Amino acid sequence: MNEALKELLDLLDLEQIELDIFRGRSPEERIQRVFGGQVAAQALVAAGRTVPDDRDVHSLHAYFIRPGDPAIPIVYNVERVRDGRSFTTRRVVAVQHGKAIFTMSASFHVTETGVEHQAVTMPQVVDPEGLPLFQDRMLQAVGTESPLREWLSRPRPVDARYVTPLTWEAYRDPELRGSNTNVWFRYDAELPDDPLLHVVLAAYASDFTLVDTVLLTHGLAWGASNLSGASLDHAMWFHRPFRVDEWMLYAQESPWSGAARGLARGEMFTRSGELAVSVVQEAMIRVR
Repeated sequence: MNEALKELLDLLDLEQIELDIFRGRSPEERIQRVFGGQVAAQALVAAGRTVPDDRDVHSLHAYFIRPGDPAIPIVYNVERVRDGRSFTTRRVVAVQHGKAIFTMSASFHVTETGVEHQAVTMPQVVDPEGLPLFQDRMLQAVGTESPLREWLSRPRPVDARYVTPLTWEAYRDPELRGSNTNVWFRYDAELPDDPLLHVVLAAYASDFTLVDTVLLTHGLAWGASNLSGASLDHAMWFHRPFRVDEWMLYAQESPWSGAARGLARGEMFTRSGELAVSVVQEAMIRVR
């Protein structure tokens, strides 16, 4: 287990400071605000700490309200909205400087049987083992003079390998533009058999590449284009058990952008082709 993954797991081990109130910290960061996937993951941990063990999270719906300050802790207040016979609902508000920066509703469900079908199929793509690391491709794409090189050289908790072009590659070559992104990812260490942990880590990883799918359509790239942006909302549905220490394919597309916003949706498949997670996100994207 690399140091970046160890630090992430430590960040997800929230401190309980009162009944239904938790505190989380952020890694030391000077380049960007608190990563949205971290806030969503920590909020889901806080909600899960208040739910009976016989219930697994099946969906979350979140709004990013203000940018997070990495210099101070984040306080997560959990509201126990409902505890039913089959479903449990929680609402979480993340607070910094006395103001809400993030809200999330999460629903948990007991294991039941029912009708089953899967209408979508996993894209036919090359295996991850033969693909280069995300960092290696990005370092080559941004060039030797880019200020992003130091940030890209840091160890990362997630091993991500792109099947499709990166935004920086499409920025340099317009023929590589497209509205679809396929990325293999996994956490490269054997993780505990805790279903909530695997769901939380999938939520963390889900925010890395989804907005980039919107940028890829237009040949834009963070740090290369004169643009600003931020996640606005994020929704996830968890369909079946999965493990994020095994390869998963994150198939993403951007069906629309306009009015300084862009919509992206994604599907996470197990390597055997089972649909495990569905994701939808909208982001603010402004070209200055």
